[in-house]
Amino acid sequence: MLDNALKTQLKAYLDKLTQPIALVASLDDRDASQQMKGLIEDLDSLSDKISVSFDGQSSRRPSFTVGKAGEPARIEFAGIPTGHEFTSLVLALLHTGGHPPKTDPAVLDQIRQLDGEFMFETYISLSCQNCPDVVQALNLMATFNPNVRHTMIDGALFQDEVEARQVMSVPTTYLNGEQFGQGRATLSEILNKVDTGAAKRQAAALNEKDTYDVLVVGGGPAGAAAAVYSARKGIRTGVVAERFGGQVQDTMAIENFISIKETEGPKLAAALEEHVKSYDVDVMDTQRAARLVPAKDGQPFAVELESGATLTAKSVIISTGARWRQVGVPGEDEYRNRGVAYCPHCDGPLFKGKHVAVIGGGNSGVEAAIDLAGIVGKVTLFEFADTLRADAVLQRKLHSLPNVTVITEAQTTEITGDGQKVNGLSYTERATGESKHVALEGVFVQIGLVPNSGWLKDTLELTPQGEIVIDNRGQTSIPGVFAAGDVTTVPYKQIVIALGEGAKASLASFDYLIRQGSED
Repeated sequence: MLDNALKTQLKAYLDKLTQPIALVASLDDRDASQQMKGLIEDLDSLSDKISVSFDGQSSRRPSFTVGKAGEPARIEFAGIPTGHEFTSLVLALLHTGGHPPKTDPAVLDQIRQLDGEFMFETYISLSCQNCPDVVQALNLMATFNPNVRHTMIDGALFQDEVEARQVMSVPTTYLNGEQFGQGRATLSEILNKVDTGAAKRQAAALNEKDTYDVLVVGGGPAGAAAAVYSARKGIRTGVVAERFGGQVQDTMAIENFISIKETEGPKLAAALEEHVKSYDVDVMDTQRAARLVPAKDGQPFAVELESGATLTAKSVIISTGARWRQVGVPGEDEYRNRGVAYCPHCDGPLFKGKHVAVIGGGNSGVEAAIDLAGIVGKVTLFEFADTLRADAVLQRKLHSLPNVTVITEAQTTEITGDGQKVNGLSYTERATGESKHVALEGVFVQIGLVPNSGWLKDTLELTPQGEIVIDNRGQTSIPGVFAAGDVTTVPYKQIVIALGEGAKASLASFDYLIRQGSED
C-alpha cells in the first residue's frame, strides 16, 4: 500500500511511540477493504508498538479503530485515510501512542474537563483540504477525554449514508446523531461550541490584555506579514483573527508563489502561523471584530469583538481579507450546503456521477469546472458575459472536455430545490430575454470575493464595493489605522501582493508610532 520512501519517513515518526497501540479492522469483500488491509499491515511492519487484528465488529466496512492497547478504542477511520487525511492518521497514531501534541496545555486541560458523552461522526472527502482540521481536532479530543469518540467517514465510500443523511458538503459533523457543524472548524471553535462557558471565560481574559503598540486584525497573509514585521521591531504586537490563514485555507493549488514551485493553501497557512508564533506575538484566534472605536482624548484605539471583549492599541492594521461572493438569487441561502457549494475541491466528490453547474467564467470558475469534470457526470458552466474571462490555456482545456457545456450571456435568476436539496437552476438568456431551467443536483458558485469590511462601514472610508480606501503607505482615512491585503483598494488580489502590503502597512505603522512618540 505504501511506497518505500513513505515507509521510511513514516517509520521515523512511529519510532516516537512510547505506548503500545492496537489497530482493529472491520473488512468486507470490497477492493477498498483489501487496500485498507494492506495499509494496516504496512503500519504493523513499521513499529513493534503496533498490534493489528482483523476481527472488528463495526457496521461500517471497511473501517479500523486506533486505540491504546487494552483499552476501548475511541478513534475510528471509516475509509482509507490517504490524501489529505494521511496526516490525520499519523497524528492519531502518535498521540494515541503517547507522543505529546503541539497543543497549548491549557487547551488540553479544557478537553480533559469536558463533561458529558460526545460521539462525533465527520463526513469527509479525501480531496478536501479543510476536512483534516476537523478530523484532527476531534481525534485529539478523543485521545485526551475518555468520554469523546470520533469516527471519520469517507463520503465517497459510504454513499448510502451520505444519501440518507443528505450530506452535500464536507466536512459535515454529527454529534450524538444530530448535525453539529459544516465546514472547516478549528479545535478552539469546536471546544467553544461544546464547552458553553468557554466564550465567556475567553472574553474576560481578553478584556484584561494591556494596550498593544500594534494590533493586527485578521490572520491571512497580509496580517501574518504585518505581525512579523511589527514583532521584529520589538514593539508589543497582537493578532486577533476569526481563523488564522483566512481565505488561503480554502485555496487548493498555489503555483504562483514566488520561490515555491507549488504548495497548498492549508500548508502555506500553517507555515505563516508558525512563522508568526516564532516571535513574541500575542495571537488570539476564533475572534471576530465587531467595531473599531477611533482614538481620542489621549485614549488608544479600541477594537470591540463579537464575543463582548475589547482590545486596545496605539495603532491598528486591518487585514480582514475577503469571502466568497454570493450570486444573490432565491434559493442560494436556502440550499447552502444542500447542493449550493463554494469549494469544488472539498465538495466535488459528493456529486460523483451527477450533473452540476458552475457559475462564473473567470479563472476560478473554469478551474472548478475542469476539476469537477473528472468527478461528476456532467458540468454546465454559466457565464453572465458573452465570453469567458479565464486565461486562454484554461479555456482550451475546458473546451476539450466532453462532459462540459458552456452557456454564456446567462443571468442566473434562481436556484431551485425540492425543499431538501437542489434540483435545478433557472436563468435568463440575456440576448433573447427567454427564461430557461436546467435540472441538476449541485451548484458551485465561483464569481469572486467580497471584502470583509462590513464592521467598518460607519468608521473608515470605503469604496462602493466595500474596499477600504488606502494610500501608498497603507494609511486609511483615520491616522494610525492602516490596512492591507484583499480588504483594501490595492489592485490584484494575490497572496504574494498581500504579503508585501502587510509588510508595508507594518512599516508605516511603526513610523506613525515613532512620530507620535516624538510629538509627546
